[in-house]
Amino acid sequence: MRSLFSPAGREALRQFAWSNVLVAFDFDGTLAPIVPAPDKAAMRGNTRRLLRAVVSRYPCIVISGRGRPDLRRRLHGVSLRGIVGNHGIEHSHATPRLAEEVKRWEPVLGRRLSGFRGVRVENKSSSVAVHYRRSREKKRARAAILRAAAALGSIRVIGGKQVIDLLPEGAPHKGIALERERDRLRSDTAIYVGDDGTDEEVFGLDQPGRLLTIRVGPGRASQAAYYIESQAAVDELLAELVALRPRAQATQAGPR
Repeated sequence: MRSLFSPAGREALRQFAWSNVLVAFDFDGTLAPIVPAPDKAAMRGNTRRLLRAVVSRYPCIVISGRGRPDLRRRLHGVSLRGIVGNHGIEHSHATPRLAEEVKRWEPVLGRRLSGFRGVRVENKSSSVAVHYRRSREKKRARAAILRAAAALGSIRVIGGKQVIDLLPEGAPHKGIALERERDRLRSDTAIYVGDDGTDEEVFGLDQPGRLLTIRVGPGRASQAAYYIESQAAVDELLAELVALRPRAQATQAGPR
């Protein structure tokens, strides 16, 4: 993995910016800083201003673990071409079967995790996030969450930054969502920016020349091609994208 702001990284970004490219972002830890209380997550004012400039020049989407209605509120006023929630599961249509499956997990998780203070189970309709950032016994809490997840049967378990995401087996993931959106928007290439384990589903796609992957923060085990140093450096990336396309394009339709 190399720095995006190395000569090679800047050249790769330039080549993609000149193509028929879709630009996609994760939200938490990418467009918005990680905060102790996930409900308080928000973009900085400068990030929002730069993102608005980027979406006026490129087709842009957000693919996040958050639910779609939640993302819509946090991205209000930004003219994205698409918003995909629940790690790629939740697009423009409801997923009642998945929601029913996830709902059955709640009492099991509640019973098994009731003794751990600072652990919070968040039902996001089509997936569950179990947060343990506020726990004083993080190792024990994480181990208990994984044991509880194992009791749910055949599901997908994805570790994040002091959160464990539980998803129905066989449900779409972020990589599938990105490919679907790229096809829908008739883009030839894509740039994807993310920061944690769920984003590896995109970073691991083998698409040389078609996909530029950028991780927020270096990570030896990551499959991303490039990295930026920190979440604050997202503003520098956005400014670079604006500079590579000085002129805004015609306004596009809102997110689907």
